[in-house]
Amino acid sequence: MVPVRGSRRCWWVALALAALSPAGCSLQGTPGAEAPCEVCQAFLGRFYSHLKEKHSDFSVASIEDELVKSCADAKGKENRLCYYIGATSDAATKILSEVSRPMSAHIPVPKICEKLKKIDLQICELKFERNFDLTSVDLSKMRVGELKKILESWGEVCRACIEKTDLVDLIKELAPKHTAPASRTDL
Repeated sequence: MVPVRGSRRCWWVALALAALSPAGCSLQGTPGAEAPCEVCQAFLGRFYSHLKEKHSDFSVASIEDELVKSCADAKGKENRLCYYIGATSDAATKILSEVSRPMSAHIPVPKICEKLKKIDLQICELKFERNFDLTSVDLSKMRVGELKKILESWGEVCRACIEKTDLVDLIKELAPKHTAPASRTDL
């Protein structure tokens, strides 16, 4: 088959457009790829939406005050993010202005998180913990650390567990208590 000159030019244009578009370079479309700075983008995205709903004046001082208030209620990885940016009382550093100044100028949250990543790499290393569907996962093939995290998220501790099978049995025993019952439509 002989290539037509016009179609070749279209191919190069399409290739150039794909390379320049944000979706062309994004890892989000690939299965199994995680969003960069997922905790930062999720938390600050919700925070920015909260400020817009509240009709805040978007001054640097009011953003910092609201951020400290939001961080007081944060738990888990979001609390760790607040610690890294200095919005908690026990934080060692204060880089709140690196969030509040750009946010007062309505700079997009992904850009703010990229800037924070240049200051402190730990901010983008934060990942949300995976949620397991206990009905479809084989607990015996999971790591001991993952099993202990499941129990820890439920507020349970197994002090007498010596072997992995002890943890698996305890999770199976406690699962009905801590997971939402599946709705039955086949009644």
